[in-house]
Amino acid sequence: MHIGLVGLGKMGNNMRSRLEQHKIEVTGFDSNPAVSDVKSIADLAAALPKQKIIWIMVPSGAITTAVVTEVIEVLGDGDIIIDGGNSRFTEDILHAAMANKKGIHYIDAGVSGGVWGLKNGYGLMVGGAKEDVDTLMPVFDALRPEGPRAEGFVHAGDTGAGHYAKMVHNGIEYALMEAYAEGYELLDKRKDIIKDVTGIFKAWQRGTVVRSWLLELLVLALEEDPEFEDIEGYVDDSGEGRWTIEEALANSVPVPTISASIFARYVSRQAGESPAMKAVAALRNQFGGHAVKVAPGAPAASTAPAKAAPKSS
Repeated sequence: MHIGLVGLGKMGNNMRSRLEQHKIEVTGFDSNPAVSDVKSIADLAAALPKQKIIWIMVPSGAITTAVVTEVIEVLGDGDIIIDGGNSRFTEDILHAAMANKKGIHYIDAGVSGGVWGLKNGYGLMVGGAKEDVDTLMPVFDALRPEGPRAEGFVHAGDTGAGHYAKMVHNGIEYALMEAYAEGYELLDKRKDIIKDVTGIFKAWQRGTVVRSWLLELLVLALEEDPEFEDIEGYVDDSGEGRWTIEEALANSVPVPTISASIFARYVSRQAGESPAMKAVAALRNQFGGHAVKVAPGAPAASTAPAKAAPKSS
C-alpha cells in the first residue's frame, strides 16, 4: 500500500518511519522543504496511485481546515482523507461534508502514543464508514502496537467518533497526571520521614493498582531531575481537556476530577512555583515532547524526554 502524509513534525515523522518499517510506502509533504519528498500537496496527490489516500498530521484548528481544504482540491471520487491530528470532533463533521461533496471519503483518527509511538506503536481511535476503515486496516495495523488488535485499535463509530474518543482519553489523561503530581508533591513535602521519593514511585510500577505507563514516565523524569529543579511549574494544554469539560456540560455529565485537573493548569500559569505542576510539565515532556519552561540557569538539554522507551502497561 502507498499513502501520502501531510505533516512531518515530531509525530508525523515517527509515524512515517513506523509505516515504512511495516512495508507501507509513504510519500510525505511538509512546509519544511528539508524533510519533504515533494514540493506541494498537488505534487503529493500526483505521486499516489489510485485509490489515493492522504493522512493529515498537522496542528488542530485553522491549520487543519486549510490543509483539508487544499487536499480536497487535489483528490477525487473514491479517494480517502484521514485526519490524524487532535481536531475537535465537530470539525470532522464539517470537513467530512466538504469532502463528500466531491465523493471523497473522510476518516478521523485519534492517535495516542506521543514520541514513543515509533517503538511502542500508537493507540488508534477511528471514526467513519466501516468500508473505509476496512480498506485502511493495513495502515492502522502497521501503526498500532503489536498484539491483539482490540488492545490498540478501535473503530469507535461514525464520523467524529475517533476524535471524540481521543478527546475523552485526553481528559482522563489530564486527571491521572494531576493525581500523580499531587502525590509527588505530598511525598516530597515530608523530607523529615520520606527519603526516596523516586524509589517510592519506582516501587509502584509493579504489582500495585496505580501502575501505568504514565507512572513509568514519571519515574524516568524523576531519575533525570529528582526535585524538578531544571523546569518551571508552568503547564500548558492543547485543548482536549477544555473540550471534554464543554461536552460534559452540554450533556449534563459530572466530571469533577477532569475539571479540577484543567483548572490546576490555569493556576500554574498565574504565580508561584508548584512542585505538582512541575511534575505535570515533566510528564508532558516525557510522553509527548511538549515544551517546558526551563528554570533560570538550567541546561536546555534537561528538557528532552528520556532516550530509553519504557514498556507500556
